[in-house]
Amino acid sequence: MGEESGRQREGLHYGWIIAIMSVVTVLGALGLARFGYTMILPSMKEGLGLTDSQAGDLATANMIGYLVMAVTCGYLASRFGPRVVIAIFMCIISGSMILTGMAPNYQVALIGRLLTGVGSGGTNVPVMGLVPAWFAAKRRGLATGIAVSGSSFGMVITGLLVPAILSRWGGIGWRYSWFCLSGFALVIAVLGYVILRNHPREKGLSPIGAQESDSVAAEPRSSALQWGLVYRAAPVWHLALIYVLFGFSYIIYTTFFARYLTWEAGFTTEAAGALWSVVGMVSIISGFIWGAVSDIVGRKYGLAIVYFLQFLCFTIFGLWKAPAGYYLSALLFALTAWSIPGIMAAASGDLLGARLAPAALGFITLFFGVGQASGTFVGGRIADFTGSYTAAFVIAGAAALVGAVASLFLRSPEEAL
Repeated sequence: MGEESGRQREGLHYGWIIAIMSVVTVLGALGLARFGYTMILPSMKEGLGLTDSQAGDLATANMIGYLVMAVTCGYLASRFGPRVVIAIFMCIISGSMILTGMAPNYQVALIGRLLTGVGSGGTNVPVMGLVPAWFAAKRRGLATGIAVSGSSFGMVITGLLVPAILSRWGGIGWRYSWFCLSGFALVIAVLGYVILRNHPREKGLSPIGAQESDSVAAEPRSSALQWGLVYRAAPVWHLALIYVLFGFSYIIYTTFFARYLTWEAGFTTEAAGALWSVVGMVSIISGFIWGAVSDIVGRKYGLAIVYFLQFLCFTIFGLWKAPAGYYLSALLFALTAWSIPGIMAAASGDLLGARLAPAALGFITLFFGVGQASGTFVGGRIADFTGSYTAAFVIAGAAALVGAVASLFLRSPEEAL
């Protein structure tokens, strides 16, 4: 053990392996399972004869599944360790994608998307809660920013892969798209079980960036699994209420992005897919940038800046109906896309420590899930009622603006607890 530990300290710290595997895990849990639907939606809608409300409700079912698991999986990860929980729920994602691809009608597709949401919540919350255990507070924003970039890679893959499959297989191409993504998810489940570890102690290490005194002193606070710290802490509730606004606003944008461009903006499926992939490629750096910024200026100012930029993004997308508006909006989203989940994960670790971070993140993700489910429900019905997604994007922008203002009232861990 001592020799292994020494080799780890002399070479690459295993925390960076965890960070890389967290990217791959988020890629499967969100990048493929959730954002794959963005590109598959237009063809799937036509193949199953769905209304806009039904298309939105499939996304809502996914968010409800995510919501159901948000609190539960945080407890499971803190109780049994994230590694096993992540592997099990990634397998559920894989199976549910197969069910979605085989769906003969709306009802079966609804069940498939619900189960995918269960798998996504059971995977994403534990992995985002795992990362803070491997990094000290001064590196935590950067580390969680790295993890959330998995969504970006998922956007790149689905933006290029799905149109190619649709082109090759035509009307049933959406089914083969789900089958293909299911295979990726299964591979990720196996890799996660083999590579992930629950805590640096399992490798005889301290968190990256921690002084010896830090790593020892920080742990007792949460080592007894004092669940009341999660639910009694006012700053955790504040984070949760802000997270609702992100869930509501961003999910309208990401779910209906391709549908809006192909239905109202005159884009072809290939052109919309290419832009989605570019957004994915650029957004890879979003978590790095804003996670690091939040390490420097503080979580509340980092969140406020990102929310304001997303307010501009969503509003421009709905109101500036010209190529320049669509591309500017896409750029703004790409630069901020996954920064808020990363900052939220870092803030959870700041407030309650590494051991309770998954439970805290699970708790605030419950509210995030409520926002997501509400966003897709509202967005789809607005489109059916008005014949356009314009109002939905404007409402999303308003929610992001409220989030920016609310973020400015967050208190630091020192002030809060």
